[in-house]
Amino acid sequence: MPDTSVYFAELAWLNAASSNSESGSAGIHRGAVIEVAGDRITGVRTGVAEVPGGATVLRGLTMPGLANAHSHAFHRALRGRTHSGSGSFWTWRQQMYSVVERLDPDTYYALARATYGEMVLAGMTSVGEFHYLHHGPDGVPYSDSNAMGLALIAAAKDVGIRLTLLDTIYLRGGLADDGAEVALNETQQRFSDGGRKHWVERVSGLDDSVSVRIGAAIHSVRSVYPAAMEDVCEWAAARHAVVHAHVSEQLAENAQCLARYGVTPTRLLAEHDVLDERFTAVHATHLTSADVAAYGAARCTCCFCPTTERDLADGIGPSVTLRAGGAVLSLGSDSHAAIDHFEEARAVELNERLVSNRRGNHDVGSLAMMATVNGHACLGWHDAGRIEVGALADFITVGLDSVRLSGTNDDDALAAVVFAATATDVRHVVVGGTVVVDNGRHRSIDVASELSTAIRDVTS
Repeated sequence: MPDTSVYFAELAWLNAASSNSESGSAGIHRGAVIEVAGDRITGVRTGVAEVPGGATVLRGLTMPGLANAHSHAFHRALRGRTHSGSGSFWTWRQQMYSVVERLDPDTYYALARATYGEMVLAGMTSVGEFHYLHHGPDGVPYSDSNAMGLALIAAAKDVGIRLTLLDTIYLRGGLADDGAEVALNETQQRFSDGGRKHWVERVSGLDDSVSVRIGAAIHSVRSVYPAAMEDVCEWAAARHAVVHAHVSEQLAENAQCLARYGVTPTRLLAEHDVLDERFTAVHATHLTSADVAAYGAARCTCCFCPTTERDLADGIGPSVTLRAGGAVLSLGSDSHAAIDHFEEARAVELNERLVSNRRGNHDVGSLAMMATVNGHACLGWHDAGRIEVGALADFITVGLDSVRLSGTNDDDALAAVVFAATATDVRHVVVGGTVVVDNGRHRSIDVASELSTAIRDVTS
């Protein structure tokens, strides 16, 4: 018999699908009892006045676990080291490459473990790791060609977060302004398998497990040939795996793609049958109206990463028109300038206010769904992101007693959390029926200490 447990949530946002009011109050319930057996929710009751005997009391707003749909774990080492001075995405990339040179399976494991630990403390119960650092110096494979990916899997399991390893194909150094191909540089040799068939052979050695999904990623139209995109999608379709790609993060990428192929990155992906419900376009910042329509028609997901996009001066993506056209939005912390999905969620709306001079472009329930159910789905966790019978027992509790949230009433609780909470307000995290964070502390690792050591080892 599986282990059973009972939780009593003072206040809970239970049904994401019903939260279509401006405040999200349609999904808010007081006195919610959540029953768990093994890794699944087996019962949900609301309006319960008294705490059942033996129940764990969750004080604050309980909601589904957050999904970090786009992560590069090793970028966490750059926080605070790349934010001063001027430059662009391209100058930042050179600083990122300096960290790559210090990483091997051991240092990568330590850094990822600490970074994923920070995510769990922030209420994230799943993460999509866009993984392209595959090999050793000069592109020489380790004795196990998946050693770096296995290090990420081990790190995620250690801290109790679900992982979708988005194994990334990366075949060339990029495109020049005139569309000419650029050869891989010394650092990029570590990203490449040397050919699309070699990528398929290597990634086929990785398997799903209870807490791990193996997905695929096309790094970008700059770094992957169209024929290889088709191979990636064929491999993913055979495994019912998700596919992600960086798309139109930079205006330069669009110009290079037009120079090379005569079409936008989105159109190129569409021409090679990449776009469908399993596809997520990461960033999707600089899109034409035809691009927006293509994502909606194919029911793709677009993953916005606002804290990274503003840090790198990328721009503001067309979130309103994408949603109106039928695309689904999710959220990622990407370079980990911050690991805080409340900030990512409100930034989608607040950025749009700056562009449109209008408030209320995205209702609160929709913003919360970007951070929860939409993100889990685009990572292949279709049974996560809701607190309902049969769903994975992945949920978090946000305290409402901090200076940021004190005075919150029931009807406005979700709005208060989305627009005022920070990651440090997360008090309790349950993943697969197991308590991972209790009263704001990770139960198995000292996250701050491990971050300090892991970052020092790859930057000093």
